[in-house]
Amino acid sequence: MSKVDPPNLVFSLSFLLFACPAGILVVMAQSSRGTVPVNVGVVLNLTTAIWKMRLSSFNMGVSDFYASHANHTTRLVIHARDSNGDVVGAAAAALDLIKNEVQAIVGPETSMQANFMIGLGDRARVPIISFSAKSPSLTSLRSQYFFRTAKNDSAQVKAISAIVQAFGWREAVPIYVDNEFGEGIIPYLTDALQEVDIRIPYRSPIPQLATDDQIVAELNKLMKMRTRVFIVHMSASLGSQLFAKAKEVGMMDKGYVWIMTDGITNSIDSLDSSAFDSMQGVLGVRTYVPNTKELENFTIRWKTQFQKENPTILNPELDVIGLWAYDSAFALAMAVEQIGGNGNFSFKYVNVSGSSSTDLETIGINQNGPQLARALSNQKFKGLAGDFRLVDGQLQTSILEILNLNGNGRKRIGFWTQKNGLGKMLDPTNRTSYSTSNTSLEPIIWPGDSVDPPKGWEIPIKGKKLQIGIPMKNDDFVNVTYDPIAKQTKNVTGYSIDVFKAALDELPYPVPCDFIPFALPNGTSTGTYNDFVYQVYIGKLDAAVGDITIRANRSLYVDFTLPYTESGVSMVVPIKDSRRKDAWVFLKPLTWDLWLTTGCFFIFIGFAVWVLEHRINEDFRGPPHHQIGTSFWFSFSTMVFAHKERVVSNLARFVVIVWCFVVLILTQSYTASLTSLLTVQQLQPAVNDVNQILKNKQNVAYLENSFVYGILKQLGFDDRNLKTYKSPEELHELFTNKSGNGGIAAAFDETPYLKPFLAKYCDKYTMVEPTFKTNGFAFAFPKDSPIVGDFSRAILKVTEGKKIKDIEDKWFKTDESICPESKKMSSASLGLDSFWGLFLIAGLASTLALIIFLAMFLHSNMHFLKGSDPNASKWERIQLLFGIFNQKDLSSHTFRKSGGSSPNTNCPPTPFSYYTNRSTTQDSPEHSPDAQVTQPTQDTVHYDHQVTFPSPPSSPYDSDHQSNFIFQVHDDHDFNCDGTQTTN
Repeated sequence: MSKVDPPNLVFSLSFLLFACPAGILVVMAQSSRGTVPVNVGVVLNLTTAIWKMRLSSFNMGVSDFYASHANHTTRLVIHARDSNGDVVGAAAAALDLIKNEVQAIVGPETSMQANFMIGLGDRARVPIISFSAKSPSLTSLRSQYFFRTAKNDSAQVKAISAIVQAFGWREAVPIYVDNEFGEGIIPYLTDALQEVDIRIPYRSPIPQLATDDQIVAELNKLMKMRTRVFIVHMSASLGSQLFAKAKEVGMMDKGYVWIMTDGITNSIDSLDSSAFDSMQGVLGVRTYVPNTKELENFTIRWKTQFQKENPTILNPELDVIGLWAYDSAFALAMAVEQIGGNGNFSFKYVNVSGSSSTDLETIGINQNGPQLARALSNQKFKGLAGDFRLVDGQLQTSILEILNLNGNGRKRIGFWTQKNGLGKMLDPTNRTSYSTSNTSLEPIIWPGDSVDPPKGWEIPIKGKKLQIGIPMKNDDFVNVTYDPIAKQTKNVTGYSIDVFKAALDELPYPVPCDFIPFALPNGTSTGTYNDFVYQVYIGKLDAAVGDITIRANRSLYVDFTLPYTESGVSMVVPIKDSRRKDAWVFLKPLTWDLWLTTGCFFIFIGFAVWVLEHRINEDFRGPPHHQIGTSFWFSFSTMVFAHKERVVSNLARFVVIVWCFVVLILTQSYTASLTSLLTVQQLQPAVNDVNQILKNKQNVAYLENSFVYGILKQLGFDDRNLKTYKSPEELHELFTNKSGNGGIAAAFDETPYLKPFLAKYCDKYTMVEPTFKTNGFAFAFPKDSPIVGDFSRAILKVTEGKKIKDIEDKWFKTDESICPESKKMSSASLGLDSFWGLFLIAGLASTLALIIFLAMFLHSNMHFLKGSDPNASKWERIQLLFGIFNQKDLSSHTFRKSGGSSPNTNCPPTPFSYYTNRSTTQDSPEHSPDAQVTQPTQDTVHYDHQVTFPSPPSSPYDSDHQSNFIFQVHDDHDFNCDGTQTTN
């Protein structure tokens, strides 16, 4: 450890007596211990209480450092100078300190003072340490002798943009002090907001010494704008003045958003009650200072010490800048100690002739400056304000706290960090996701004691109404009544105007507006729709309303709402009479598979009825060809309900009832379809293919000044074949002239425009493919306009409800007397898929009836099968059953008369008679092949066309000989009991 040189000590004592009498005792005490005094200058505005507090904190930092490091060989000697809050005064004080060979200068308090002082420090190689100059513009000076031990203002712009983004606000207006401190943050704030698609429509600079009238005038200008989100960046004194006037003019009411940077928020605890009362509901961002025991102890000691030194200042509160001042004292003392006795704490003078005209040319160069600058850059420690670490001369801080001022205090609603974004609490898990959600913050009380987040913009009721542009035209979409004498619009109606007004009614807030026609003084249109939309882009109109199609080129200049009409460009052509005149049109109502199925069911139903009626109904008996004809006749006659044959079986009646129901549905459907074919299908398009029009080089038309012209050119149409029209009547006239006579074969237009045309001429024209994709009609607003989202939601409410139907009926309703609904529908052949359920029912009913009949038949005749030859084949048994089935069922009520006799005799009913033709052996002449039994073994009763069998012997079937049944068909005669014939 080197000893103090006596001459240097004498010089130091003399300097302190002249420059800083307050430091005499400190130097004497230090000299007595053999330490090296190091002169340090401080330039602050010592006329204000806040800077006195911060200087007191810096001095206490020096005292605390040496109290805890008594063995250090260096001691800082503080030389304070008053800047009087002036740039020139601060520069003069710095120059004086450099001339007195201080090793470093602490201060200045403002960025403007620091800007000039940094130049002096570079020239003299004296480090300039500022714990309050936070403007980002100072970073661009890139001085190796400037050290900012305060947080750079640019570090908070990301937190502010995260807050604005979290609540979905699309615009924000910065209000800042008009000096280097205020302007320095604006480029960084603009970039941060634009990164999250937040627009800055206006910047509001406030002079540093602004009067109340100047502030009120600027606030009135802001009130006439729609933006309600304001970011305030200025000193605490000017900020208090601004908020007081904002409250007076009504800008601290519900709907407004105020966000303060740390220029005000860092000093919020030192504001008086009146200033605090005018900031109710304001959000503030400031550096987060962790609450530690060291900080609590220091605060108590500092308040006690400061109150003793300044008894007239009541309730002193130290802000984070005061803590940075304390940490700066530690950092400077540590850096000076690092170079210690090896440092050359002297200045070298280059120009000592005394002939220099300015003091700047006579200042010396600090021999120890580079070493001290390097030592300051390497300082890292845990300070009262948090971690102290300098990177490129800048203090690094990454945690900000967000406050909400309400009532008599402030509430912390969350934090912001570079890595995690917004959060209610500091995340100990160190998550990697970045949050920009308002749910990451505690509940907020907004201006006007509102708990609902403001939407961030308002229609300026106190300002002018919205200027809504409308196209100058007269049709169903926009109809403008213009008074050429008064040169003003008298009335505005139309489909688009009604939709716009309906959407206005759905908005949750009033929007006063005036309709401004896009027209010349004589009432004619000023230009195309592209020109019309461009007026919104250049700011002459607040919105454009009408039949405006969403197009890609237009979306570059404006924002569109959601479309309120269907989209597409379609082709409309005349309708030709395509009435069916061919001879086979009657077959067209039904498809071939339905015809085939119907025919098959007619046959099946006839068969089913014959089976069910054959044994008990005289109408279904007789020769085979007669029975077949009768069955078919009966089945097909049900088609016109002309069947005359009686049906006596309940099962057959059930089948007929079901089938008649099916036939009724089929005949009614056939009649309707045939009628439709002969009437509706006459309305067919004359042209279906646009390529055919191109091939024949026929003329087509499009709406004048429409973008459809570009589509037609892309399709290959020549200008010679393109016609324009202005109204539906003019389009109808072009169609009437035909293509060869200067008319057209087709017209192309947007689908919404074709609605009124087809509503008026629905019996003459129709819309056909192709359809070219477009995005429909919408309303145009300025880029990033916050009203677009609300208006789009309002349009959805209109189009999804009954209102849009009422509006369409009002403007586009078709005349039903000219175009009845039946003509507007096309018909097609009826298919089996529409009737298979009916056929299924009829089939199941018939099948079920047949199954029941078969079961009853087998049950009643089972004794014949049991008494038959056991050796008989299946086919023989089937023949036997068929023979039985072919006989009349004389037990049926249909063949009974009173007393139970048969229809033609009172003889007992005999179900059938048998005749036997049996093969015999050669030894028995009576059994020869030629022998035939001519007499029945019993009396027989013969009925018309019945099949009779010989009576079987005791064993009708023989194992060696096969019994042959001879089916004999008798004439249509009746017989008596004795076998004689009775003539009918």
